[in-house]
Amino acid sequence: VQLQASGGGLVQAGASRRLSCAASGRTVSNYGISWFRQAPGKERDFVAFISWSRSYTSYADSVKGRFTISRDNAKNTVYLQMDSLKPEDTAVYYCAATVNPTYYSRERDYDYWGQGTLVTVSS
Repeated sequence: VQLQASGGGLVQAGASRRLSCAASGRTVSNYGISWFRQAPGKERDFVAFISWSRSYTSYADSVKGRFTISRDNAKNTVYLQMDSLKPEDTAVYYCAATVNPTYYSRERDYDYWGQGTLVTVSS
């Protein structure tokens, strides 16, 4: 499975941005998918998770109410809609896929990773 994250760029605080994570090589319809992010000089952190059936989603407290994760299994794509962006959201955003999402916020449980897309939020 190859994951391609896209949609990053420079945005102003308060604006919105949608990231996409397109999968190829194999369907990811039975994988749990998460977004993680890594801010400059910091460790990579969990952002959001969606189950393969879309019946369960989870968010980091820092983005709850502002970010929405969704997926289109027919398109093999997962999205992260980011609203009310803040400068502290500036980071490289990565998507990742796991067949065993029991501990979905734990990086080491993920089987496949995208290359990351940079989001910069200016104040």
